[in-house]
Amino acid sequence: MSKVHRVGALTQIPEGEGRNVEVAGRRLAVFRSRDGQVFATQAECPHRRGPLADGIVGAGHVVCPLHEWRFNLETGVTENGSCPLEVYRARIDADGIVTVEIP
Repeated sequence: MSKVHRVGALTQIPEGEGRNVEVAGRRLAVFRSRDGQVFATQAECPHRRGPLADGIVGAGHVVCPLHEWRFNLETGVTENGSCPLEVYRARIDADGIVTVEIP
């Protein structure tokens, strides 16, 4: 069964950026797109452990700042087909708080 965790106010994540959070003993990266969507993934790139929250966010993707691997924020799939990210359902509640669902 999944549990929903409150991770902080949406206003703490600038548009087009990500922030690291710890939820239920897991390190996650939470992203806010320029169109108002939120996404959550594992915090580190599976390729070389790059800090994904520091990556470039746009068009539903994040680009790892170390080796420029590009990941889909909804599916976790990378363009080269290997090393997908773990992704988590993220939402904004009625109070403007970002929530993440952890299985």
